[in-house]
Amino acid sequence: MAESSAAPGDVLARIARFLDTDGPGRPGATIVRLTGDAGERQYFRVLRDDAAPEVLAVHPGPIAFASLPFTNVARLLAAMPVPTPRILAHSDALGIISLEDLGDVTLQAHVEATSAQAQDELYRQAVSFINTIQRRGQDLASQDYVPYGVAFDEKKLIWELQFFTANFLEAHRRAALTSRVQTALAGEYTTIARELASNPRVLCHRDYHSRNLMLRDGRLHIIDFQDARMGPDTYDLASLLRDSYVDIDDAQVDGLIADFLAARAAPHEDAPMFRRRFDLMALQRNLKALGTFGFQAESRGTSAYMAFIPRTLGHVRANLGTHARFGRLHTLLAQFLPELR
Repeated sequence: MAESSAAPGDVLARIARFLDTDGPGRPGATIVRLTGDAGERQYFRVLRDDAAPEVLAVHPGPIAFASLPFTNVARLLAAMPVPTPRILAHSDALGIISLEDLGDVTLQAHVEATSAQAQDELYRQAVSFINTIQRRGQDLASQDYVPYGVAFDEKKLIWELQFFTANFLEAHRRAALTSRVQTALAGEYTTIARELASNPRVLCHRDYHSRNLMLRDGRLHIIDFQDARMGPDTYDLASLLRDSYVDIDDAQVDGLIADFLAARAAPHEDAPMFRRRFDLMALQRNLKALGTFGFQAESRGTSAYMAFIPRTLGHVRANLGTHARFGRLHTLLAQFLPELR
C-alpha cells in the first residue's frame, strides 16, 4: 500500500490489517486521506487497479458495529428507501467500516459550478428526500430504531442556543455578557425553544445541508446521518435552505418551500404560518451553527469554518430584521455582533 497523505502510523497499520483480513483483501492498494467532518472519525479512499474504490471510516478505536447509531440509521433509511452509501464490510476490533465510494462531488461543490436550472433540479430532489424521510419515517416508526428514542425537545434546543452564547459570543467574539443580558437571552431562548418543541415532530436527518449530499450519476446521496432523531418538521428544510455553505436566492427558497408543502403528507397548512415556523427554525439552526464554528476555532484550533460565518450571520440578520417578534433578541445580539446592526 502507498500512503498518499499524512496519517498516524497506527491508523495506517489498522487499515493495512483491515484490507488483508476483513476487507476485499486485494494487494496493491493506494490509500488517500480524505477531508473528514467535525467529528473524531477519519476517512480514507482505497484505490486499486482491479476493484472499485471504497471509502474507509476509521474510528478512534474498536467499535461495536451492530449497535452503532450509524448502522441502525442506515437500516432505517434503506427501508424507505432513500439513497445512502452501501456498507461493504467492517471490523469491530480495528474500528473500521468500508463504504461505497460516492466520489468527491458534494451538492455544495456542484452548485458553485453549474447552471441555475441544474441547481434548482438538484434542490428539488433534495427537498423530495426530506418529504420521503418524514412520510416513511412515520410509517416505519419503531423503538428498534435509535432516532425514535431521542428528540429535539425544549431542553435540547435551549442547550444549542446556549452553546452559541458560550462558544461564539463569549469565546470567539470575546463578548462580556452582564447578568442582565444573560437573563434576557435565556428568556428569549426559552421562548424560541418552547415554540419549536411544540411544532409537529417528525424524523430528521439532523444535519441536512449541501455538504452532506453527494452527487453521483446525476443523483444525490445522503451521508452523515448517524445523528438522526425526531424534531420539528421544519428542521431539515431549514438546514438545507438556510445553509451556511451555499447561497440560495429568496425566490428559489420560496419555490422550494412551496414544493415541500405541496408534496407533504401532513394536512394542509397556511403557507404564511408555515413560513413563520420555518424562519424560527432557521434562526435557531443558524445560531447553533455559529456556536459550532466558534467551538471549532477556539476549542479545536480549526479555522476551516471561519469563511462561513458571514453567510450564517447574514441569515440571522435577515430573520431578525424580518419578524418584529425578534426585536428584543435582535437588540441583545446586535450590541455584540456589528454584522447584525
